[in-house]
Amino acid sequence: MTASPRIGLGEPLDQTRIRRLIPHADAMCLLETVIDWDEDSITCRTASHRDPTHPLRRDGHLAALHAFEYGAQAAAIHGSLCAQITGQTAPSGYLAAIRDARWWVAELETIVAPLEVFARCLLRDGGRCSYAIRVSAADQLLAEGRIVILPRPDGAGS
Repeated sequence: MTASPRIGLGEPLDQTRIRRLIPHADAMCLLETVIDWDEDSITCRTASHRDPTHPLRRDGHLAALHAFEYGAQAAAIHGSLCAQITGQTAPSGYLAAIRDARWWVAELETIVAPLEVFARCLLRDGGRCSYAIRVSAADQLLAEGRIVILPRPDGAGS
């Protein structure tokens, strides 16, 4: 396998490049585009919430709670990008906690506009990190909160 080219600070990314940064495979790679990012935050966009075969849908519905999975994936991409610019590899992690979660819709699949997912790093300590997450669509805030990501024991994959 050849090394993927380094990605520059702030460079937009498509889903092909996103898939090289996170362990989420196939339909579980929920984010389609990185719009912008820097050392502190990332903004992504996707329309995957409207897919009737979305892997997190239950009985045809995608609960607003799943907005935090979108946020966690944005955080994972951000962690990988930040590690890459320092010549390192981000450790594999998992979503360990959601704090101060609030949402203003019941279901995401009813939202017509693409989702915009913003994640701002609040704390980074080795493989442990905390992010503030905000998910919106067409300037309507859908969900926000904080997430905690912890490293997988022994670096196990997803």
